[in-house]
Parts: sequence; C-alpha cells; structure tokens
Amino acid sequence: MEPGKLTTPARSDGDNMFSALHREIDRVFSDFNRGFPKLPEFWGGALRPSMDVKDTGAAIEVSVELPGLSEKDVDVSVAERVLTVSGEKKSQTERKDVDYHMMERSYGKFSRSVTLPFAPDAGKIEAKFANGVLTVTVAKPPEAKSTVKKIAVKAGG
Repeated sequence: MEPGKLTTPARSDGDNMFSALHREIDRVFSDFNRGFPKLPEFWGGALRPSMDVKDTGAAIEVSVELPGLSEKDVDVSVAERVLTVSGEKKSQTERKDVDYHMMERSYGKFSRSVTLPFAPDAGKIEAKFANGVLTVTVAKPPEAKSTVKKIAVKAGG
C-alpha cells in the first residue's frame, strides 16, 4: 500500500458494511445471552436457535440449528407470509447425586419467525430434519420469480 493512499476491503455483492455490522451485533448479543442463562425472559425465551435464510432463485430456504432435538420436537407453520419454527428442548432429569460446576446448555421453548417476501402455497413447503439442522424450503410462486432489472442512472438534476 502506498503511503497516504486509502483502500477499502474487497466485498462481494451481497456483503456490505452494514450487513457485516449487523452480524457482529447479533453475535455479541448471542454471546451475551449464552453467558447469562438466568435471564431467558429478557430475550423472549431460553433458546434462540441460529437461523440462516437464503434465496435460491426458485425458493426461500430457511435452515435452523437444533442440536439435541429430533423432528418430533419441532413444529413448522405458515400463516399468511410468516413462516414459524417452534418447539421445546427438554432438560434431562436432574440428578441429585451430582454437583454441577457449570451448566451452559439451554433448555426450554423456542420460536423463530421469518416474514417471506411473498404469500406461499402451503402445499409447496418442504421441511427436512437431518444432523440437528431443520431445513425448510418454500417454493416461490411464478410471479415472485421475477428477474433483476437494471435501471439506468442519469447524470444531472
């Protein structure tokens, strides 16, 4: 780098400064919540499973990390444009002959919702559970599969 010359880090199209900041803030609050398990009511529940939402072009795909759960412990529902994943992670029976020195695992009810950019057809929603990850695929209706249109930017005011 030449002295006195500023450079900016390379970024991909979908990754900008604000989304990176948003992820970092989410991580900080997530770490804070894990460090204070006595305050679940502050966050709206004892569990807040990590979630990824991506647009594949033909569908919206929602992945939720749910370690220690099975498909029987999870409910998936859709109401209008809101997809909700909920359930409960039950604690194992506490043993009286054991002294716990540290307990970091969280238990309790959870619910995560995503507002979809279109009204889904409930018959075209698929949910699969494998290796502690729930993946919900919501097919886009034909009208939602619009292509990106480039808009010309004109000079002047």
